[in-house]
Amino acid sequence: MKNIACSLVPVLLTSACSSLLPQAHTESTSFESFDAARTAIVALVPMKSDRKTLEKNGFNPVAHPNTKILTHSDVIRLLVPTALLKREDLDPGILVCLEARDACSGMEIVASRIAKIRTGNFFADFSNFSRHTETTGWRFNALILFVNDTVVYRSWGGQPAVSETEVNRNPLGPFQDVGPSLISTR
Repeated sequence: MKNIACSLVPVLLTSACSSLLPQAHTESTSFESFDAARTAIVALVPMKSDRKTLEKNGFNPVAHPNTKILTHSDVIRLLVPTALLKREDLDPGILVCLEARDACSGMEIVASRIAKIRTGNFFADFSNFSRHTETTGWRFNALILFVNDTVVYRSWGGQPAVSETEVNRNPLGPFQDVGPSLISTR
């Protein structure tokens, strides 16, 4: 009976300790999903929607984190045609904005919900032999151009589903990084 109890202790410790592994969450938006953010941008009708419509859809540039307000010169740097792209290749809304000069402004929006969770064996992770990190969530970005308060152009993109697994294996465990720190550079 004593042998059974002794063999269960490591199993219980290993399973209970996995909850001690680090977790990180990044939430840079009030939107619950990629689709909710996309819907808010797609609902904007170029040449008809205005800033108030944008705010009703959930994008208030003052309250929304990671929103960059673009001046006319920012828009020019971002969208001016290169030698490969001709003026007639640009969207009509971009041309209207560029021609409006100081009445042209924009917003560059970056939104995401990312979770990083370390999984696997606590003791292997803690002693630096093996670390497994799973990253999940979504990333969204949008560009909206205005002339005065009217939306003249909008576009969106991003990653609707982020799913990454990172595995780091160190055969020497906690001693893996000791070597370079012992070498003198004198």
